Amino acid sequence: MPAAKGKKKADPRPDWDTYFMEIAQVVATRANCSRRKVAAVVVSEHRIISTGYNGTPRGVTNCFEGGCARCAGTAPSGSGLEECICVHAEQNAICQAAYYGIRLAGAKIYVTISPCLTCAKLLINAGIKEVVYGGDYAFTEQTERLLREAGVTCRRYAP
Repeated sequence: MPAAKGKKKADPRPDWDTYFMEIAQVVATRANCSRRKVAAVVVSEHRIISTGYNGTPRGVTNCFEGGCARCAGTAPSGSGLEECICVHAEQNAICQAAYYGIRLAGAKIYVTISPCLTCAKLLINAGIKEVVYGGDYAFTEQTERLLREAGVTCRRYAP
């Protein structure tokens, strides 16, 4: 039976945030870091323009194969990060866009966890205008303040 004239039928599809965060969860399955699976999906006008996941740089032995000594070791979470050779998901999404000549200015990024300070700086300089993140990582007050000062909207995904 068709919807009553003038009455709009409810949209059964997931909203855009859910759609892109669920895609990010699938992208995270490609992560090669042995410690944590993280992904980022960059979107412009509801189109995916770049993705990235965390792991060792291109051409380097995968982290889960022993490519990163820090991740293969026993360093507690959050320590010894200066020794980690893995690239963050946001960094890889930016690098993938650069590699293929894709402009990120004005785009939105969906990340499975909150960005660290280094990634926030890169997102700002890449021209990302909105960050939507899932769980918490190293989202410090300084990171949040920096994004806000740069005019980047940042919000936690709430399904």
